[in-house]
Amino acid sequence: MSLVLNDGERDRAGARLLALLDDHERGLPTSHLLPDLDRPRLTELLNTPMPDKGIGVDGLFDEIVDTVLPNSTAVAHPRFLAYVLGPPNGIAPYAEAVAATINQNCNFWQLSPAASVIERSVLAWLGDVVGFPSTAGGILTGGGSLATLTGLATALHDRAPDFRATGLQGGGAPLVVYTSEEAHRSVDKAAVVLGLGIDHVRHVPTDDRYRMRVDALAEAVAADRRAGLRPFCVVATSGTVTTGSVDPLDAIADLCEAEDLWLHVDGAYGALFLLAEEKRELLGGCARADSITLDPHKLLFASLEAGCLLVRDAAKLRAAFAFSSSYLTVADDPLMTDYMDHGLQLSRDFKAFKVWSALRAFGVDAFREATERCLDLARHLGERVEATPGLDLLAPVVLTAVCFRMRGVDHTEVLATLAAEGTALLGPALVDGHDGIRVCVTNHRTTKADVDLIVDRLRELGKSDDVAEGVLVS
Repeated sequence: MSLVLNDGERDRAGARLLALLDDHERGLPTSHLLPDLDRPRLTELLNTPMPDKGIGVDGLFDEIVDTVLPNSTAVAHPRFLAYVLGPPNGIAPYAEAVAATINQNCNFWQLSPAASVIERSVLAWLGDVVGFPSTAGGILTGGGSLATLTGLATALHDRAPDFRATGLQGGGAPLVVYTSEEAHRSVDKAAVVLGLGIDHVRHVPTDDRYRMRVDALAEAVAADRRAGLRPFCVVATSGTVTTGSVDPLDAIADLCEAEDLWLHVDGAYGALFLLAEEKRELLGGCARADSITLDPHKLLFASLEAGCLLVRDAAKLRAAFAFSSSYLTVADDPLMTDYMDHGLQLSRDFKAFKVWSALRAFGVDAFREATERCLDLARHLGERVEATPGLDLLAPVVLTAVCFRMRGVDHTEVLATLAAEGTALLGPALVDGHDGIRVCVTNHRTTKADVDLIVDRLRELGKSDDVAEGVLVS
């Protein structure tokens, strides 16, 4: 049986796909945020053996429509606000289809010449947003965690010149990395994967705005040097995952220069707010980083996965990851980049295409406007919380994360109620020991009416004794 669709099957698959995309778009405002799981059907799906005979195009699309879609979370719903996860932009499904059709392996340029140039172009565009020089380079990754891992590996190779030959087995003094108490767990995970160990990650205290204290950082570095350890890297955060706080990047950069430390900025959440004029001063210190994590699948609303690492000096990234192999050798071309020499992967999909396609289709101004709208909505939410009796802000609204508490209620039950009735999917927060609720407005579909609906419902629930196990008792 052929693995190529015939003319009739292609026509049918195209028609079914277009109908699916149209139905999905039109149904979003009334869709269920969380699916009412059909556990028997999912169990049947799990237990179905690998089929010897196929079910054809229509059979497959029937299963997608009947089983996959009804049991999937509606991340594009305008009141899906629990996580830093926006909906994909409108061109994403079409760009993904093209990328799958040409199936470029973005490792060395001979297998993907146009893709190599497009990724290089996207990285240059993002470098311009950050303020990096023309010497910068980078790579598109599966997300912020992998970008941070790649950035720390680059730092290790640069600040421990014997690292490629001996790794952590060379017998030198232990290497130490510094980050804040509010840092993303990917920093700890990277330290474990790279063999540094959690014991050699210093979680620096934060101030009353949840920003890394530079005085405490300086003290920690000095103490480790006195103990004979090797400080080598600081991971600052532009947009902490809970409150959206931004570390004092310029002051940290000054310290890193004085102490000869690599500065990596985890900007997975917040760095692309540089698109908004109002945040450029706050985030301007990103330009001083040695490396930075960005997430196009957040504020550029690319479909998953699309993370990014940028390194100020591209040669240092290549020095960390380039290995020679005769069977992969191809002539150098000044127009092209062999991305197998810039990261962990050999086989790589064409992640840059969906980012490039969206920027080409919509223009960067559309993303600036979406970013500014998200900031405006977060401010509006913070103002509504402060003006509503029974609600208390737990942290300043710096970017688009809004953390607050409700007096006299169980936050877990409130969150379950909001999700069960379809009002909104919000998340829990723990801020300075206080339980609360977290709303993160990184959704280009969210409107002011959505924000007001949520606050009005919270006010009702705050006055009610009927919140129980996610269901309102009537």
